[in-house]
Amino acid sequence: MDHHLDTLTVESCRKARLSKDPRFDGQFFVGVITTGIFCRPICPAVSPQEKNVRYFDSAIRAVNAGLRPCLRCRPDSAPDSSAWKGTQTTIERALRLIDAGVMQGDEGLNIEALSERLGIGSRYLRQLFNKHLGTSPKKYAQFRQLMFAKQLLHQTDLPVIQVGLAAGYTSMRRFNEVFKETLQLTPTELRKTRGNKQPLVVKEACSDRGLCLSLQLSYRPPLNWSHLSEFYQLRMVEEMEWQSDSLSYGRTFEIGTARGFFEAVHDPLKNRFMVTIHLSDAQDLVSLKDIVMQIRRLLDLDADMDKIQSSLASISLISNQIKEGLRLPGTWSAFEAGCRAILGQQVSVIQATKLLNRMVEVNGEVLCLSGRTLRMFPTPDKLAKANLDELKMPGARKAAINAFSLYVATNPDADLDQWLTIKGIGPWTVAYAKMRGLSDPNILLCTDLVVKKKLLKMYELEKLSGKTKKSGCHPEPMSAEAVDYGALTESLRQQATPWGSYLTFQLWSLT
Repeated sequence: MDHHLDTLTVESCRKARLSKDPRFDGQFFVGVITTGIFCRPICPAVSPQEKNVRYFDSAIRAVNAGLRPCLRCRPDSAPDSSAWKGTQTTIERALRLIDAGVMQGDEGLNIEALSERLGIGSRYLRQLFNKHLGTSPKKYAQFRQLMFAKQLLHQTDLPVIQVGLAAGYTSMRRFNEVFKETLQLTPTELRKTRGNKQPLVVKEACSDRGLCLSLQLSYRPPLNWSHLSEFYQLRMVEEMEWQSDSLSYGRTFEIGTARGFFEAVHDPLKNRFMVTIHLSDAQDLVSLKDIVMQIRRLLDLDADMDKIQSSLASISLISNQIKEGLRLPGTWSAFEAGCRAILGQQVSVIQATKLLNRMVEVNGEVLCLSGRTLRMFPTPDKLAKANLDELKMPGARKAAINAFSLYVATNPDADLDQWLTIKGIGPWTVAYAKMRGLSDPNILLCTDLVVKKKLLKMYELEKLSGKTKKSGCHPEPMSAEAVDYGALTESLRQQATPWGSYLTFQLWSLT
């Protein structure tokens, strides 16, 4: 029997579903041929007999096989899982563009235009999607829209029309047709299956024009919340970011015309975050899908930590010091990450954060929403024209902020490597922005002073340990000059690929 699995074995899937192991949530789905539904491996329902089960490596393969998503475990709420993440850059770029909505609506890109943007032929793009997802780019885009709509129908009491708009549909007739055709229920019928469960909408907190709603965002454990929380806290910008308690993180955001803030509260017992999103204008509901995707990226909720940790554990230099569940704490945008990196050049994290707070205080626009007075991160246009007199730092660095902001304002879609043409922007700054602003999983910050110090110390200890075992005595410590740091880091880069960013954070976390 073809179980449509690329990386997992049928036996490992069987064990995972019977034990309801949350580490496999979203990595595969369980199709039950006797009922015609498919479930997450953590579904609370009684486990079906193995003879009645088929396994799928993605939800869309299960739907294409004629199965309906389970209304109890809701596969639309599972964390994303891409077996090729970090290794198949073309398909990743395509998925990011599609998830960002480039194929939605009457003016959306067709397959030829999407292929041209990716720099490949349309035939090759179709082959990639068929190989990895078992479907076409167009059907994948449609499926992602439907799954987001389904999540909103289950978890909120937004009117069906607003759900359709939030999912990217401009025609409600088309929304109903595609929903019924794919999921075998209309949006209204699916909502009725929710019964008397309380939706997660916080109406009383909204302004007259605004909108406020809450969603559950799941992840695969382990997740080291204390590390994520402490990392954000040390770099926090007052009124732009906050932590209401030990389990929460919130911040303001801007995406397109949409402005607002979110607060994510960690629920470790259920491997999820309860996220409340406040929009200043209900008209910006069309940006909700992008906002949710950004929050997932910010908290790195789709990472497969078991796979990443297993890969890093094979590196002898750090194998016995791996900390469990370390995620990549993102920034809202690559521009913000770039500004943080420039301000952090040649100063401590504490000093850089003070400069950042002052810059945002003077140049960030005030946002009054849901009874709170908050502050937005300054726009590229604003910082391009700012005199930055409030910042006590070298004039060259102020000029770099101005030049960088002007470049981003003029070239918002430029590849980050193009930033290297700006005076005051070097490889470290670009790499940092890729790691935190784009959540690139494969950035080993070799030139970072903390990383360099930790690597040299670990390398010397490893060498000293080997010499001690051979000679029985303790030789003198090696000097940094005696180490070929370039060769060391190149070897580590190759061993860590495609998870160099996670190695960087592991090194930063060492005491």
